[in-house]
Amino acid sequence: MSLPGTPPPLSDCRRLFLRNYEIRINIGVHEFEKRGEQRVLINVDLYVPLAQSTPQADDLDEVVDYDFIRRTVAERVSRGHIHLQETLADDVLQAMLAHPKVRAARVSTEKPDVYPDCESVGVEVFGMSR
Repeated sequence: MSLPGTPPPLSDCRRLFLRNYEIRINIGVHEFEKRGEQRVLINVDLYVPLAQSTPQADDLDEVVDYDFIRRTVAERVSRGHIHLQETLADDVLQAMLAHPKVRAARVSTEKPDVYPDCESVGVEVFGMSR
């Protein structure tokens, strides 16, 4: 069971995802951005080998819990002001890859309220565990 279009190193993985997790955080390099919170959307894909994520007893301990993703993002943003979306995405990616069951991850951040003439601006990063 592999996902269409996934590269061979991930074809034996299950993809878990968190979509459009909306948070309000202090992020940005401009002075006006440092004075208040902005709406940010976080998206995370985790690639976990089927051998480590196929439950035998229908038990949560057999898989990667979605709460891990939300808690990790919340913990990172609770540390205070972040200047760049790249920093936020990189930090979340590294935390996701630190999970022992995660082989690869993709993290994106979007600021939907920056420009009136586009849906959002953002950044995306992908990495594989070593």
